[in-house]
Amino acid sequence: MPTGGVVSSGGASSIDGSADASGTGGTSVVDGPAGTGGSGGTTAACGTAHSVVEFAIPTANSMAAGIAAGPDGNLWFAEYHGNKIGRITTSGTITEFPILTTYGGPEGITAGPDGNLWFAEYSYGKIGRITTAGAVTEFQVPGTSFPWRIATGPDGNLWFTDLIGDKIGRITTAGTITEFSVPTASTEPSGITVGPDGALWFTETLAGQIGRVTTTGTMTEFPIPTASGQPQDIALGPDGALWFTEIAGGKIGRMTTTGDTTEFPIPTLVSGPGGIVVGPDGRLWFSETSGNKVGYITTSGAICEIAIPTETSLPQGIAVGPDGNIWITESDGNKIGRVNP
Repeated sequence: MPTGGVVSSGGASSIDGSADASGTGGTSVVDGPAGTGGSGGTTAACGTAHSVVEFAIPTANSMAAGIAAGPDGNLWFAEYHGNKIGRITTSGTITEFPILTTYGGPEGITAGPDGNLWFAEYSYGKIGRITTAGAVTEFQVPGTSFPWRIATGPDGNLWFTDLIGDKIGRITTAGTITEFSVPTASTEPSGITVGPDGALWFTETLAGQIGRVTTTGTMTEFPIPTASGQPQDIALGPDGALWFTEIAGGKIGRMTTTGDTTEFPIPTLVSGPGGIVVGPDGRLWFSETSGNKVGYITTSGAICEIAIPTETSLPQGIAVGPDGNIWITESDGNKIGRVNP
């Protein structure tokens, strides 16, 4: 049931787009070792000097989480502790919009098929919608729910993971919600994306599996080779395969639509890969929550890692901006980072 949307007061805080003083570099380069579970994994250096520029978020300790490109040419991000949705221009100007529910805990965010941004409110079990002008509407998920990540489906609806409820949810742009139970119990479904087959693919973090759900709710599950790898986020690669991060295993995985999986270890020993996205260069870009780096992997398995200037910044969300750059959220650093691919 919608709770009714109100327009925030034009974005309560705003700063200019001047780069953080430390954001002029970050060009640590390493080679990627051979993958396991299949062929590939060739080693290759980055080859290009990738710079990282950082922009401070106005709200202190906002704990920025998910980030997505909006239809207005800006990047939009969720502030879990700040309880706001932020907007950053490609030049770095940040505006923040409070959500309606106090302590709602916004996490994942995506551009919807209706020209709005849709986000998951983990703490109070709601799905939110924000217009590019800042008007917020919230929809309560039935029962006990903990929405985590959200993606636009091929059917024109929004699909989200229910982290603790072990469900995959679907919400229409009008706010009608349906949930489908994951077959395996206590899986913690996390990342979600659209596959090349017209289905939604998602990670099951605690079960060590990748799940597939059709738009009618039929589910299939595929185990990954490293059962304790804890798959986190997932993205459709340019090769038609599903690519995912293993936050505990320190690997990037590749799965075909038939469930065949190859894993590639990340050179940094304790990397904790989190978010993953396809870059404009055809590589898969990922954040390293523990390694404090941004990396990419080619479809043949070569890995490059780039250091983030701010130490222990805890990079999480990752997206491609309309400017062709890679944008990340730095949860502990309280910044938004921009990386040239």
